[in-house]
Amino acid sequence: MPGRFRLPFLSRAPRVTVLRLRGVISANAGPGSLSHEALAPLVERAFRKGKPAAVALAINSPGGSPVQSSLIAAHIRRLADELSMPVHAFVEDVAASGGYWLATAADDIWVDESSITGSIGVISAGFGFPELLSRAGIERRVHTAGEDKSILDPFRPERDEDVARLKAIQARIHDAFKAQVLARRGDRLDSGRDLFTGEIFVGTEGVEAGLADGIGHARTKLRELYGKNVQLRTIAMKRPLLQRLVPSVAAGAMADIESRAAWARFGL
Repeated sequence: MPGRFRLPFLSRAPRVTVLRLRGVISANAGPGSLSHEALAPLVERAFRKGKPAAVALAINSPGGSPVQSSLIAAHIRRLADELSMPVHAFVEDVAASGGYWLATAADDIWVDESSITGSIGVISAGFGFPELLSRAGIERRVHTAGEDKSILDPFRPERDEDVARLKAIQARIHDAFKAQVLARRGDRLDSGRDLFTGEIFVGTEGVEAGLADGIGHARTKLRELYGKNVQLRTIAMKRPLLQRLVPSVAAGAMADIESRAAWARFGL
């Protein structure tokens, strides 16, 4: 029957789709950010188009929204399990916090000698201005139905009960993050140390801690795994044409400030 037999010299080289995940993880998919809504079509294409032998994640993210991190990682795992397809993660500058959550979606994680991983924790940062308003003679007026409706208002003095409530929320999110890492990395983790303090690891430190499997770059490692003739196809998010041609100055500036602050936490 036609197509039943394949000649050796006509055999197709294995293909691996490289899905680039670069940016701060946020539900507001602005310039330079990642959200599940924006990434979902690319994730589907990475696994389904061209019947790849595997999917590689090229990650460069300082983290961001825990929910978006969870949604993206779960989507990747769902397709990997459904299609019985291996997934490999390659960390570039940083895969920390939510960026590391994305990396745990892979079956193995490879880093550069200078890559930053870890930061398995939850952070909430802001400013308080009550004294500034007072000195300016400005009165803050807030009226709510429900005594807890206006917690951690930056224009009112911080209340101990509000901080306790925030820490309880952070603890639950932290537990979900720890459960993800434990489920995906299992006995590869160094059981002799607490890896969930928010500490960051550089290069081989992450390997020794069990957060990564070794030092390796995408092209070299994928050729090692799938042969020297492996074909790599890279896909990544692109900003809409109109947004690229006529960017919103105000929105772009705010997004850039927030993004720079996230990267700056890791000296990048």
